[in-house]
Amino acid sequence: MTHDPRSALLHAALDAAERGWHVFPLRPGTKRPALHGETACPHTGPCTTGHQKWEQRATTDPDRIRAAWSHTPFNIGIATGPSGLVVIDLDMPKDKGTSDAPSGATTFKALCERAGHAVPDTYRTRTASGGEHLYFTAPDGIRLSNTAGTIGELVDTRAWGGYVVAAGSTIPTGRYEALCGSVAAPLPGWLQTILQPAPKPTHARSVPVSTHAPAYAAAALRNEVNNVATATDGTRNTTLLRAARALGRLIASGDLHRTEVEDALSRAAAANATQSQHYYDDVISRGLGWSIANNRGKGRAA
Repeated sequence: MTHDPRSALLHAALDAAERGWHVFPLRPGTKRPALHGETACPHTGPCTTGHQKWEQRATTDPDRIRAAWSHTPFNIGIATGPSGLVVIDLDMPKDKGTSDAPSGATTFKALCERAGHAVPDTYRTRTASGGEHLYFTAPDGIRLSNTAGTIGELVDTRAWGGYVVAAGSTIPTGRYEALCGSVAAPLPGWLQTILQPAPKPTHARSVPVSTHAPAYAAAALRNEVNNVATATDGTRNTTLLRAARALGRLIASGDLHRTEVEDALSRAAAANATQSQHYYDDVISRGLGWSIANNRGKGRAA
């Protein structure tokens, strides 16, 4: 039986649309959008009132999808923003033959372990280069954008303003294939903390944090400092101890320096002090000491 690439790609595009993911055509055998650019816009059809880019023209309408894919074996792009998706893109090192750099999947697994979680079980695909795409549903009410290296080396994200190549598409270096997971899981909270721009704290509770730590560690430090600074009466001591124990893991791994963590947590506790500063500093010291002792030797993420 002869394989019909148009039929297979049409089926894959319709399958993505059935999941609520907005698709648009990519040039056959490539990762580039097949839609016209702004300079070549005819200002007709969907562009009558102004040029519509691929993110705006992506659709879940099965009739529009059939009309596009019935005649040409377009690859499939998924516009992540309109689809309500955040996709973690785990790349491979550019020079896989000689580079000692870990893959994005290796780095991401190490970061998950450091955050105290397993790699999330969600819908994922293998890319043509041998990397992976992990699909997550975006949190409600938050508009996340693309990132490059914010989470870690060779770990990028696609959200509003971005797209990914869908399973079933093929380029000269290989095929995009679904691996596992039937549905996209919600974006884990610890990842959202890294990707979401930090809210501006109130002036009275503002505790600036300056660090040259890796993005993951810096985000964790800012988050814990904000938790302490905004903790309500009756929860501050517990919040402070929990923050010290969480950040102690990053001191043990070498991603944060103890002095900067002690200083940041001490100033955060002082923002709304109900106890003596000596008391808070003692809580911080005990929490960090316990965490460092219990996490020493576990290493840092590659």
